[in-house]
Amino acid sequence: MNYVQGEYKLETMLADMDLAGVDKAVLKIPGCQEWLTLEQCKAFNDGMYDYMKRSQGRLVPLAVLPPYGSKAVFAEMKRCFEELGFTGVQLVAHYGNYYLDNDLFATFFEELNKYQATVYVHHTPVPTQYDALYEYTNVRRSYGRCVDQTTAICRELYSGFFEKYPQLTFVHSMLGGAFFGLKNVLMPHKPSKADTVQRFGGDDKHIEEHFAENIYFEMSHAQPWGKDALEYAVQVLGADHIIFGSSYPVRQEWLTKGADFVNNLDLTAEEKDLILGGNAQRLYHIND
Repeated sequence: MNYVQGEYKLETMLADMDLAGVDKAVLKIPGCQEWLTLEQCKAFNDGMYDYMKRSQGRLVPLAVLPPYGSKAVFAEMKRCFEELGFTGVQLVAHYGNYYLDNDLFATFFEELNKYQATVYVHHTPVPTQYDALYEYTNVRRSYGRCVDQTTAICRELYSGFFEKYPQLTFVHSMLGGAFFGLKNVLMPHKPSKADTVQRFGGDDKHIEEHFAENIYFEMSHAQPWGKDALEYAVQVLGADHIIFGSSYPVRQEWLTKGADFVNNLDLTAEEKDLILGGNAQRLYHIND
C-alpha cells in the first residue's frame, strides 16, 4: 500500500471536504483490511471514533473487523454498533485466496446478519488469480481491481450468499468492477424455447432479486470513469444503487472536483441527489 504519513490529518480532510462542498463523508481505511489482526482493527476503530467526535459527526466511520466467527470478533462488532455508534462495516472483496461467500466466513456473516448491516466491500489490490496482471501498474490498479470486484459480486449472487444472509446490504467499490458493462449478460435468461443442450444455469437462487435488493455500488472516483460511462452506469444500475466516492486522498481533485463532475452529467436533479448524498444517507443511516 503506497499511502504516506500525514495524508490522513483531520484538519486537512475537513478543509478538503469544505473545498469540495461535502457536508459529511463516510470514513474508511485504505484497503489494508485484508491483513489486519483484531487488535489492529480495534486500534483503527478507536481512531475513527476519535475522528468522528473531533469532526462533530462530519466523518461517519464504518467498523473494520476480521471476518471470522470468534467471540472476540463478535464482542468488537457489538462494541462498534452499540457503544461507538458506527452504522456499518467495511471489508474487502477477498481474504487470502477466499472470497466472502466461502464457508470460512459463514459464522461471521450469521452474526452480522442479525444487525441488518450495510457492508462496504473495498476491492483488494489484485484478484486471487493475478499472474497476468501484476506487472503493469495501471493494469493492476484499475483492471485488476475491477476483476476482483466483478468476481466477488458474481460469487455472492451465484453461491446463494444472500439466500443465507438476506438482511445484509453490500456496497461494492469501483462500481462493482464496471459491473454495469456486464450486468445484463451475467443475469440468468430464460430461453424462448427449450435448449437442446443445457448450457446455462437457472435462477434457483433468486439472483436478480438479490442483485436488486442486496447489492449497491460506490463509484470510488468520478472523473476517471468519464461522462459516458457514468451515465451508462446510472442507466443500467439505477441512480438509487450508486453512491459517490472519491478514493481520497489518492488524488485530491477526485474529492474537491468530483461532486461538480457528477453535477455536470446528463442526469436529473433527483438522480444527482441520490448519488451525491441520498443513497449514502439511507444505507448508512446518516442523520437517523
